[in-house]
Amino acid sequence: MTATQPAAPASGVWSIRVRGTVQAVGFRPFVHRLATGLGLDGTVRNVAGDVVIDVAGPAEAVTALARGLREQAPPHAVVSEVIVEPVDGAWVPPGTGFTVTRSAAGPADTTSFAGLPADLATCDDCLRELFDPADRRYRYPFLNCTACGPRATIIDGLPYDRARTAMAVFRMCARCAAEYADPGDRRFHAEPVACPDCGPRLRWRTPDGRGGGPEVVGDEALGAATAAIAGGAVVAVKGLGGYQLVCDATNAGAVDTLRGRKHRPRKPFAVMVTDVDAAAALGRLGPADLALLTSPARPIVLVTAQPGRALAPAPGRSLAAGVHPGTDQVGLFLPYTPLHHLLLRALARPLVVTSGNSSDEPIAIDDTDAHTRLAPIADGFLEHDRPIRTRYDDSVVRTVGPRRTTIRRARGYAPEPFPLPVPAARPILAVGAQLKHTFTLARGDRALVGPHGGDLADADALAAFHTGLAHLSRLHRFTPDLLAHDLHPGYLSTRYALDTAPQRRRVAVQHHHAHVVSCAAENRVPAPFLGVAYDGLGLGPDGTLWGGELMLASYTGFRRLGRFGTAPLPGGEAAVRRPARMALGYLLGGEFPVAPDAAAGFLDRLAPTERDTIGRMVVRGVNCPRASSAGRLFDAVSSLLGLCDDASYEGEAAVVLEAAAGTAPTALALPWRLAEVDGLWVFDWGGTLTELLRRAASGEPVTELAAAFHATIVAVTVEACARAAERTGIRQVCLSGGCLQNRLLAAGLLAGLAAAGLLGHLNVDVPANDGGISYGQAVVAAARNDKEG
Repeated sequence: MTATQPAAPASGVWSIRVRGTVQAVGFRPFVHRLATGLGLDGTVRNVAGDVVIDVAGPAEAVTALARGLREQAPPHAVVSEVIVEPVDGAWVPPGTGFTVTRSAAGPADTTSFAGLPADLATCDDCLRELFDPADRRYRYPFLNCTACGPRATIIDGLPYDRARTAMAVFRMCARCAAEYADPGDRRFHAEPVACPDCGPRLRWRTPDGRGGGPEVVGDEALGAATAAIAGGAVVAVKGLGGYQLVCDATNAGAVDTLRGRKHRPRKPFAVMVTDVDAAAALGRLGPADLALLTSPARPIVLVTAQPGRALAPAPGRSLAAGVHPGTDQVGLFLPYTPLHHLLLRALARPLVVTSGNSSDEPIAIDDTDAHTRLAPIADGFLEHDRPIRTRYDDSVVRTVGPRRTTIRRARGYAPEPFPLPVPAARPILAVGAQLKHTFTLARGDRALVGPHGGDLADADALAAFHTGLAHLSRLHRFTPDLLAHDLHPGYLSTRYALDTAPQRRRVAVQHHHAHVVSCAAENRVPAPFLGVAYDGLGLGPDGTLWGGELMLASYTGFRRLGRFGTAPLPGGEAAVRRPARMALGYLLGGEFPVAPDAAAGFLDRLAPTERDTIGRMVVRGVNCPRASSAGRLFDAVSSLLGLCDDASYEGEAAVVLEAAAGTAPTALALPWRLAEVDGLWVFDWGGTLTELLRRAASGEPVTELAAAFHATIVAVTVEACARAAERTGIRQVCLSGGCLQNRLLAAGLLAGLAAAGLLGHLNVDVPANDGGISYGQAVVAAARNDKEG
C-alpha cells in the first residue's frame, strides 16, 4: 500500500486515486460519508477500475481523508494504493458539498488489475427485510444492498455501474431510484438494487414432455418449486453463477434419482442447510469451520459428519445414505442468496444443492442451454430473467487445524487477485493444466486467477475456457505478451498456447514446479525453498510421468532431489479409472519388489483373465507408462485393502482410503526405506506394501492399515526433507499437489516437519490441486522474464 501525501497545510484542490478492489463494495458511498464528515467539498466517481476523488479543503482534512480511505474502508474492499496529488490552479467553490458523479471509462491501466469484486452472501439487514411482512421487499428473491448481492456474475464492463451490468435491462422504479440517490440509505449506489415492481422475477417451468403446463411466475413459481422438491422431485434452480440441481437430502429416492440422471454414482453431494445449528447437527464444526460457513463467501465446507447424522429439530430424519457414500466427510454450506433462504425456510430440511450439469460438464448459465442439457435431469426449472454474465460454481474449502485450504476456488473468492513475488514486466496469460482447469492473467505485481472450469477434455468446458478468458480480458483490457503452459503436449491448454503464440512468447513450466511455486508465492516464502509435490500425474522434463517429488526450487527453476518409486500404469488412463489395475502394476512390475506370498491373496481376488492380461502387458511393456506418482500409490493401496477397485470419479480411491484411516486411532508407520538411485532419494515402497498385505491377510482391521499407510507417507516425507535440509541448509518446505487435499496427510506433514525443525507451508487460497497450476505458471513466467531482463 502506498500513498503520496499533500505537503503543505494550506487549502487547495486535491486529486485522490484509490486502487484495489474498490468497486461494487460500497466504496463511493463510504467516501461520500467520510468526506462530508470532514467538511470537504468535491466529487467521487469510478474511473476505469479505480475510484477517483476530487476534493477541496485544508491539507490536514485531506490527509485525514486519505488515512480514512486506507484504515476505515468497507469490509469487502481491498485498498492496495492511495495516491494523493495537489491540482495546481484548480478551484472549487467552498460550501458546494460532496457528491457522487458519473463514472468514466478513463485510460486503461496496463500496469496492474482493478480488483473485480466477488459475489457476496445476503447480509443480515437484507435478510430481515426478506422475512418482514411489512417491508416492501418481503419475500423478494433479488433484494440486495451495497453490502451484499451479485457482483462478478453480472458485470459487463468497468467502471462498475448499473449500465455496465446485467441489471441494465431493469429500469429502477421511483422508490428504488430514490434509495439509490440517497446518501443516507444503505442502497446508495447499490448497482443491482431492485424490488418486486421493477426488478427480476421468478418463473417456473417443466421440461417438454414431462408435465408441460403454463408458465408460473413470482411467488407462485417459488411455491411450485417448493412443492416439487418436497414431493421428491429434482429441480434446476438458476443461482448466482449458474444453474444448480436441488433435491431433498433426506429423501433417499430423490438422491438416487439425481445420481442416476446426473451420471454421478458415488461422488458426494453438497448439502445446504438453514443455519449454523442445522450444520452443527450434521457435521463436527470447529471455530475455523464456523467462520468459513458464515463468511460472506459462503463456500461449501468439508467437515466430518456427525455419527448417525441426526437432524434437529426432527430427530427421526437423517441425511440419505446416498448423499456422501464411502466417506465420513460431508460438504455443508449455508444459503447465500435470498432465493436459497426462501427455499430453505419453506422446506425446513437440508437440501442437496449441486452443480447444474451432467458429470464433467461445465455448469449451465444460459437459460436455453440449461433447458437443453438439464431437461433429462430436472423435473422442473425455477429460473429468473436476470442474465448471468459468467459462470461461477460454488467454492469448496476445508480446514487443516486452524488453516483454510481451498479445493475449488470460484464463487465468493474468484476473481480476487493474488500478489506476484516478482512483478510481471510483460502481460502473462498462464493457461493451466487439463483437469480442474483455471487460467491466470498476470500484470504488474498481481495475478488474477479465473474461476474453476472443469476438465478441458469436455467440449463445453473447453468452450467455457475460451468464453471466460475473453470476458476477463475484455474487462481488464488485457492482451498477453507471454503465454505460460504445462510441459504436457497432450493437454488442451498446452495446445492452445502452442497454437496461439510463437515459441519466443511461450514459457513452458513443469507441472510439479508450478505446484510448489503456487504454495511458496501465496505464502510469500523467499527462494530457494524445498518443494514437495504429491499428485496424480504430471510430465517431467525427462519425458516420464512424475507425481511424488521432492525438489530444491526457486521461482525460476528447480532441481529434483527425491521421488517415489515408479510403477507401470497398465492401460494408461484405464489404470487411473480402475485402481485394481494400478495395484497390479505395483505388484507385477514396480521398481521395487513385493513379496509373492504377500501378493497372492490380492491376485487370487481378481478375475484370472484380468490378472493374466495385465501381467502380459506389464512384462512386455505394452501401453504401460511408468510413473513416480504418490496419487497412484494411494489408489493402489485403496484397492489392495479392498476399499476401491473402480473409481467413479477422480480421486475416489484416495478419498475412501482417507475416510477409513480417519476412523482409526493413531497408527505407527509400516516398514519403509529411502534408497539412493541415480543421485536421488527414492521411496522404496516394496517393504511397505509387503507388510500391508501380510497384515491384511492376518485379519488386521482395514482402518488401522489405512492409518498406518498415511503415517508411512508422513514418515518418508519428513525424513527426505530432513536430509534435503541438512544437505542444502534450506528449512522451509512448500507442500502442494492434489494429495495435499488429504487432511490427515497435510496435518501429519505439518506436525512432522515442525518436529524435525522444519517449517511447512500449505496452499491456502490457491488450490493445491491442478486448480492452482495456472497461478504457479504465471509466477514462474514472471520470474524468468525478470531474470532474463
